[in-house]
Amino acid sequence: MAGLLSILVLSAVLALGLSLLLFQFITGVPPHPSGAAEASDVVALLREATLPADAIIYDLGCGWGSLIIAVARAFPSAQIRGIEISPLPYWVARFRTRQLSRVTVTRGDFYCCDLTDADAATCYLMIKPMPKVASLFDTQLQPGTPVVALTFWFRDRKPAATRGRRGLGRDAALYYWNSGKADR
Repeated sequence: MAGLLSILVLSAVLALGLSLLLFQFITGVPPHPSGAAEASDVVALLREATLPADAIIYDLGCGWGSLIIAVARAFPSAQIRGIEISPLPYWVARFRTRQLSRVTVTRGDFYCCDLTDADAATCYLMIKPMPKVASLFDTQLQPGTPVVALTFWFRDRKPAATRGRRGLGRDAALYYWNSGKADR
């Protein structure tokens, strides 16, 4: 009996690990949580953007849920919508946010989601998907929508403000999205 249990546990761990690797291969982004300092920088930039109290804030690729939890605590009247494609981080984020009534975590591809109601958006991705994310924002965000990118910035856009520890690779940048045009 103990041998069967060990095989089941090992199989489950192997399946979860392979799932993480598969979705990292598909998306080009590993599920890496944002730390408290990074989340604090994102919150500070969102506050600088002076969002409405009942703002709708999207987090693309919300991973394990660290950033959406920090944003939900900082903006208690806002609706926070996390989108995650990888099953394990999605379920962890759902579990971690179960007590936060204004937080919704959706499992899916954020490129296929409707973001047109966004008052703000955040993302902590990798450099590879950023041009495609910029195109998504160009087509879906209203002009002037605040976007905060953590670590991996939009190369063809000029940030309105930045926060972080220069040189440590975890800086956050605030953009006011100009739909369809580079903010140069």
